[in-house]
Parts: sequence; structure tokens; C-alpha cells
Amino acid sequence: MASVYKVIEIIGGSEKSWEEATKKAVELTSKNLKEIRVAEVKELDARVENGKVVEYRVKLRVSFKYKPE
Repeated sequence: MASVYKVIEIIGGSEKSWEEATKKAVELTSKNLKEIRVAEVKELDARVENGKVVEYRVKLRVSFKYKPE
């Protein structure tokens, strides 16, 4: 039987870097979604306050194996 995957979008944030924002978002998501296969970076942005970057944010498309109940 062929595999089927579902794709969702998530957004992660970090005060340090886009890489850390990505890692944290995937790790937290994997606690609730099993068999994550791919995390594709779709967009990067940064939150700015008083002329300084205070948070790096990443929008990800995450795919995981779909198992109908």
C-alpha cells in the first residue's frame, strides 16, 4: 500500500537564530505528530522592537505520515 502524507504549516520563534527557531518548532511539533518526514522553510522574518531584533521567526511546512482512524 502506498503511503499518504499530510502537510501543515507551523511557525517557530527564537531569540537567538532562525536555525534555533526551526529546531524548536520541529521538536515541539514532533511531540504531538508522529512520523514527521520533512520540514520545509517557507518564510523567515524577525520581530523588531526599538530598532533591535528581538525574535527570529520561521514559517515551516511540515509533512507527516497520515494514518486514518
